[in-house]
Amino acid sequence: MADHSNHLIGETSPYLLQHAHNPVQWYPWGEKALAKAVEEDKPILVSIGYAACHWCHVMEKESFEDEETAAMMNEHFINIKIDREERPDLDHIYMNAVQTMTGSGGWPLNVFLTPRRKPFYGGTYYPPAPAFNRPSWKQVLQGVINAYYEKRDQLEKQAENLTAQIVQSGNFGISNQPQTEIAQADIENAYRNAMASADKVMGGFGAAPKFPQTFTILFLLRYFYYTHNEEARAQATLSLNSMIHGGIYDQVGGGFARYSTDGEWLAPHFEKMLYDNALLLSAMCEAWQVTHDRLYAKTVAQTMDFVERELMSDEAGFFSALDADSEGVEGKYYVWSKQEVEQLLGDDASFFCAYYDISEHGNWEGKNILRVIQPLQAFSAGYGLSIEKAEEIITRCSAKLLEERRKRVPPGLDDKILLGWNALMNTACSKAFAAFGNEQYRQLAVRNMDFLLKNFFDEGNREWKHGYKNGIATNPAFLDDYAHLIQALIHLQEITGNTGYLLKAKQLSEWVIDRFTDEESGLFFYTHRNQQDVIIRIKEIYDGATASGNATMAWNLLYLSLIFDNSAFKSKAGRMVTSLAAVVSRYPTSFGMWAMVMQGIYYGKNEIAIVGDRYNEILSDVLACYIPDRVIQSSLANNETFPLLAGRYVANQTNIYLCRDFSCKKPVQNAVELTQLIDQERKR
Repeated sequence: MADHSNHLIGETSPYLLQHAHNPVQWYPWGEKALAKAVEEDKPILVSIGYAACHWCHVMEKESFEDEETAAMMNEHFINIKIDREERPDLDHIYMNAVQTMTGSGGWPLNVFLTPRRKPFYGGTYYPPAPAFNRPSWKQVLQGVINAYYEKRDQLEKQAENLTAQIVQSGNFGISNQPQTEIAQADIENAYRNAMASADKVMGGFGAAPKFPQTFTILFLLRYFYYTHNEEARAQATLSLNSMIHGGIYDQVGGGFARYSTDGEWLAPHFEKMLYDNALLLSAMCEAWQVTHDRLYAKTVAQTMDFVERELMSDEAGFFSALDADSEGVEGKYYVWSKQEVEQLLGDDASFFCAYYDISEHGNWEGKNILRVIQPLQAFSAGYGLSIEKAEEIITRCSAKLLEERRKRVPPGLDDKILLGWNALMNTACSKAFAAFGNEQYRQLAVRNMDFLLKNFFDEGNREWKHGYKNGIATNPAFLDDYAHLIQALIHLQEITGNTGYLLKAKQLSEWVIDRFTDEESGLFFYTHRNQQDVIIRIKEIYDGATASGNATMAWNLLYLSLIFDNSAFKSKAGRMVTSLAAVVSRYPTSFGMWAMVMQGIYYGKNEIAIVGDRYNEILSDVLACYIPDRVIQSSLANNETFPLLAGRYVANQTNIYLCRDFSCKKPVQNAVELTQLIDQERKR
């Protein structure tokens, strides 16, 4: 390939920079490219992906690095590359368009637009020659060229109709006549429908490919808490355990891949995303509080180590992802031959290989992905070893493999720092501190929040930004960024007692209500009212890989309504949830966060205040308990700004106050008494 550079050369996104030397004359999304399309009356080709995407790399090598293909693209199209993680708003719009046209989606996403940015055709990966029941990329290009110049009127009409359908799809499931309240039947239906899709053998929900579905797992853990339904707990822990033991989890270095390509969690696409690890950490922390299974304690510690070691910047920000590929080969960095392991481990190799399913012929494409077939306690007993001795061998051997693996060419790092994903990781740090009391986790959460608050707010424009790299914050923040940041501030206040975080959360919530609200539905748009470069303002309500900003804002507003005695917040959140109750109950695996918000409304929140000289010590004990759907504040003295902390201080005492529905119980002095009091209230 000849030496080329295109209009992406000045970008900071690792994904865009990967394409900066393609012969395709790529532009970033912006006024220059969009104006050029109008001026030259050419169709726009928008190609969307992300740095850790395996099939994005494949299509680049096969087509975008090919001189002949590039010449065809350059002559007939204005070619725009988008990093979906930098511009999730554009990704949502055009992914919705392709899903509407084809019934499926994914990345790379290739969509063709009119010069006025309206989509009329698209798909995902296309091979360089016809294969997999797909036309070649050149055939697609030629077909679009022909249609654009020979059937322009028909194509323009199709684009208008498709855009209208995208707008309409944003209202799916939203009732114009919301329920008056959340009923027990809503919770029960959600549970039954979640369990109907559960894999009761290998864990998870639905067939391959399998995604973590952390919100459904959390919903089941809370359902168990409220109903003592053992089936709910069993499915939640089976799902987590199967992932932890599977190839989706990096048994040597910690951290989870994005999803499994098979039903038994063996073979992932090997990219590791910050958000997946943050959400799985949160789920494992709650699972630990429910079960005290040491597997969760070990995996949380190992995954936190991975995040700090491989995804953390010197400024205490968290990077976005690690690539699936190394040296152009998917998974090369992570897989092993039995011979390699035997040479490294010597006498320990037989035990290690048996435990991790390592064989001569391999368990994946002739190589071995480490996975656990039998839990360590049962496995070690078969060797006549105590679990402590077995863990010692595994730890020693894993350290040797990790050291050897570091000599390999590592996967690429997507080193942009995203506000919403960092907020999810910040919440995970807070939950890890709550569950395990490790001060390192609390300090990490504080440092990361300091970094976010300092670097993501644009003082000049008085707005928050979505991404950060090389000291510069870019792109206006989206609903998800605000929602996850507010939630992180709430959780950080719980573990620190710093009420300044709550004041910031309230301020941000008011900002979101003012700039993102759709007055017709009561829900929030994904983009704020002043953003001009999108053809429509969409509403995202599905809980996908991360919770929707709408569901998270509903949770935030309910929490803050109690903290600040704010009836407007409570009313708005209630309207949001009741307008979706029917669809949430019917499709809980697509609305897992919403299902948890419904639980909180139906069962009510325990409002907990800890006030007195020993508040910090008692706070740690209370945080360690599994009390979902609670509000916690703690303080050395009274604080009249917050109803829960007003008039509580008693000299020489540290009291725990439990309140529900504007009524407080007689104070207690320790976490055990508090949980007993909560249990008594639950049985009434």
